Amino acid sequence: MVSSQHDAVHRIFREEPDLLARLVPETGVRFPEYSSIEPLDTDLTEIWPLERRVDSFFRVRTADDEGGFLLAVESQSKPDPDKHNSWAYYLAHMYAKYRLPPILLVVCRDKKTAEWARDPIRIGRSFHTSMEVFPLVLGPIGVRPITDPEEAAKDLALTTFSILINAKDPGILAILDAVAPVLGPNADWAEYIEAGLDEGPSRDHWRELMAVYTPNFPGLGSVMEETWREVHADGEAKGEAKAILRVLRRRGVEVSESVQERVMACVDLELLETWLDRSLVVENADELFGEE
Repeated sequence: MVSSQHDAVHRIFREEPDLLARLVPETGVRFPEYSSIEPLDTDLTEIWPLERRVDSFFRVRTADDEGGFLLAVESQSKPDPDKHNSWAYYLAHMYAKYRLPPILLVVCRDKKTAEWARDPIRIGRSFHTSMEVFPLVLGPIGVRPITDPEEAAKDLALTTFSILINAKDPGILAILDAVAPVLGPNADWAEYIEAGLDEGPSRDHWRELMAVYTPNFPGLGSVMEETWREVHADGEAKGEAKAILRVLRRRGVEVSESVQERVMACVDLELLETWLDRSLVVENADELFGEE
């Protein structure tokens, strides 16, 4: 069964295929000038009852209009020699079906697996190699964590991918803290992160950070949706007020009793939304109220 951590990476690629053009150079090769990157059917099963399904599959149309090439993207969580057979099959089948050169890109979230996946796959005997496959690999070594909010805001898809690919980094909690103000208001990317993080401290921490934001995808059961329901059950204005105070405290801003009373007493939703926006940036709680 495909895990949410596995699926989150590929949903990012399907949501924004152009991200591949920004990531592939991290593997050490140049991505050619292209006109489009189009998702293809990931089912590579033939008539025989043996299912073969690649994780993500794209056709890249190049600017020179020579037909472009195929890009198969696989996620790999641990070394698995059986994958060598599958990957060789994928490439041979793609080439036979589409008559276009295929390229394999493997995404790994730990260095050991990335190093294993990078080894060429040689098919044949000692006296002759019939086929050789050279996977391109994206992993923690090539894709660095993004911790600068300004840099993160320039490319939300890349920032989200960098978090998931570095999810096992010892400093992941600090990385999440750095990008939360940027990704939090963008619930689609924020929910990809929640789905893509492993169960444990990092996902719990992200859920706490995101508890103040409203979901864009109702029905998925994420923490943002759960919090949204709790907030509205207790009154929309009261929920907004609680969110403002929680953001301030999470950011380490001291909240006096008078500020707390004023925020909790407010029933003007538009004003509360203004205060919530300000709570993300103010250094002093009294600055919430501006000239009011």
